[in-house]
Amino acid sequence: MSDVDVEQEVIGDIFKRNYLIPDYQRPYAWEESHCQTLWNDLKEFIFPNGNFSDFNPKDSYFLGPIVTFENHDKKEVIDGQQRLTTLVLLLRAFYKKFEMITDGSVDEDKKNVERCIWNIKLDEKHDKIMNKADPKVVSEVATDDHKEEFIKILSDGEDLLDISKYPESKNKKRSKYAINYHYFINKVFEFYESNPEVFKLFPRHILENCYLLRIEAKSQESALRIFSTLNDRGKPLADADIFKAEFYKYFKNKGQDQKDEFIEKWKALEIKCRELFPKNKNASLDEIFARYMYYERAKLGISQSTTEGLRKFYEKDSYALLKKDETFENLLKLANFWEAVQNQDADIFSEPILKNLFILNYAPNGMWSYLISVYFMANKDENDSLDQKKFEAYLNKTIAFIWSYALVNPGANALRTPLYPEMIGIVNDNEGEFNNEKFDKTKLENILNEREFTGGQMTRSMLAWWAYQNENQELLSLETNFHIEHIFATKRYNKEKDKADRDGRTYYVDIESIGNKSFLEQKINITASDYSFEDKKDYYLHKEKISGQKGTKIEDLRKLAKKFDDFTDEQIKERKEQIISSFLTFVEDNGLMKEGASNNQTN
Repeated sequence: MSDVDVEQEVIGDIFKRNYLIPDYQRPYAWEESHCQTLWNDLKEFIFPNGNFSDFNPKDSYFLGPIVTFENHDKKEVIDGQQRLTTLVLLLRAFYKKFEMITDGSVDEDKKNVERCIWNIKLDEKHDKIMNKADPKVVSEVATDDHKEEFIKILSDGEDLLDISKYPESKNKKRSKYAINYHYFINKVFEFYESNPEVFKLFPRHILENCYLLRIEAKSQESALRIFSTLNDRGKPLADADIFKAEFYKYFKNKGQDQKDEFIEKWKALEIKCRELFPKNKNASLDEIFARYMYYERAKLGISQSTTEGLRKFYEKDSYALLKKDETFENLLKLANFWEAVQNQDADIFSEPILKNLFILNYAPNGMWSYLISVYFMANKDENDSLDQKKFEAYLNKTIAFIWSYALVNPGANALRTPLYPEMIGIVNDNEGEFNNEKFDKTKLENILNEREFTGGQMTRSMLAWWAYQNENQELLSLETNFHIEHIFATKRYNKEKDKADRDGRTYYVDIESIGNKSFLEQKINITASDYSFEDKKDYYLHKEKISGQKGTKIEDLRKLAKKFDDFTDEQIKERKEQIISSFLTFVEDNGLMKEGASNNQTN
């Protein structure tokens, strides 16, 4: 038997069932503009060119899919909550107008609409009883502060934005339920005034000629999988939405106060994570769960380089990890830690630590954030603080190791092999210290000398590290967009090489050498990139003739501009040797070099 039931159904049949919008879903989010589009589309479909006589009753209008699974006597909604909720609000607006028409002309259509909004039951005499407190669509969304307004609208039908009845609404922020219902009320009443003779046909053909694609799965897992595959609009559920539901159930069982406190803290966590991880706002909470997962993995001694999915990890033993006060509190603490990192909070971190964290933001890949999350969780004190000196030293060693390992073992996933055991070492109170990984100095030096730093992440990694090797370098902002600067301009090189070729001369400058590269603020890089070094100096140092242009904060560039009148291949070679020599010393000072000379690398 298939575990999925798929059927095209008209709205009147769709609402023969009861629907539950579960606690892990996001709050109702349709804007008035979405409702306007829906209304205009339906009106044009049922009344083409404003004339019902042009409507073909054999035509149909597709409103999209809904994905559900059976949950006791209700269909739990995985996808489609926005459509279902909005349709109920629209039908409730039609019903409100039907209640005002008492001549019997709309009684049958009124009954058909009410069957879609509320459950109809039989009393002892088998008379139909409609309970307006028992709607077909029920919301249990944990973080929806306004679902009570949805219930009130369905039961009472009142326009909560009607200033004459609710004067306080003039200065009160209302929910999207109230705003959208208000829009539909106005449209329905306007339509009735203009078309009283055909008014009842509008809701009738919504129920009979508009349809949804109903996709019903046998389990939540199947429904979520289907949704992830089909969804091409709206916001797909993130893993954190499922985790929220488990936390919600746990704290709900501990009492109203704890449930309310959880909801407020969760909302704050959502806002914080959206700011921390803006590249994926729909799944920003997933990232903090992922960073915490590595701490729990390390405590379990899991060192395999293959990482299971986020949901697979947390769903073990019926989500046992999420049924603890400690887990949620740890997530909050970890988010606070990363917020302080992102804000470069000098009240929490020393300047050397902030500089190291800046460098790590340009690491060859993102594995460092999981490692440092584990370090924080394992080493924080009762005030959620870290020993500054120890943390600074560990960050130095982390940079030296990750940079070296990425050079010797290129590959996006290569770092997993040494970092997972390191995480286990951290939680076992020995701080890890990469004790089992050392580098061969000769091999590392050869790689640095032979590597082409033509761009890409490793080039940015080396330049971020090099910027702070100048003892006078101030803390750079994480919000600044840094480009890779060719100190000896590429355009200058191409021009001079072309002239040499025409003259029959050999001309060479190691233009892509790490010795010719530097970080430079985007604005300065764009305006100064093609100039000669003599003119670039003015941009680096902010000479008076460069109006409105601030100089660079990269102290190494300022130093070069003050020291040299020109920057040639000789300076490029000298600077390359200096960078490589300094990096090898940095790695050695952090105890990551093998003792003695060797050409064999064990990594």
